[in-house]
Amino acid sequence: MTFNETDYQNFQRKVERYQEVLKNTEEYRKVWQKGLKKEIVGLLQKAAAFANLPCTVEDRSDIKNLEAVVLSLGSARSGLGEPVGDGLHRDLIKQNGSLVYQQLFNGKILVLINYPYIEKYGQPQQPKTLAIYRPGELKEPYFIRHLESFITEIANWEDYDDDRPDDNQRIGFKLNFEQEGN
Repeated sequence: MTFNETDYQNFQRKVERYQEVLKNTEEYRKVWQKGLKKEIVGLLQKAAAFANLPCTVEDRSDIKNLEAVVLSLGSARSGLGEPVGDGLHRDLIKQNGSLVYQQLFNGKILVLINYPYIEKYGQPQQPKTLAIYRPGELKEPYFIRHLESFITEIANWEDYDDDRPDDNQRIGFKLNFEQEGN
């Protein structure tokens, strides 16, 4: 088997791409540390204050280069109680949801929504990924859109209603054939 020069050039281009990706990771991490993290905290606090949204914005730095900024609606009594005997009830706690800007292993930023959940009442819903950005792509209008999506998702969760069709059922064969008079 003989390799020609074109085969080696293709391989060389792939190696150069790989090296570029590694360099980008280092650059993205530097941008996060030099100020993007603080900028995200500031923008979230500003928007929350403007809208009178009771929340906390915190910097989670447990693992270097896997840090996160979390806007949390906190936790509260759910209004549900678990009987513990002798007419006593233990309050079940509800986590009210959060919007997360998580630095990924490659320095890009994952934006996701953690839905509310009530302890001992079903399983928490899977987080919803809004987007993944290179640090330079995150601009102020995106934060507003993320916050709007977040608050819409949380309000929909709180206002759960099984009378409304599931999003997956709004379009499809079932809807087309279920007409009045049939």
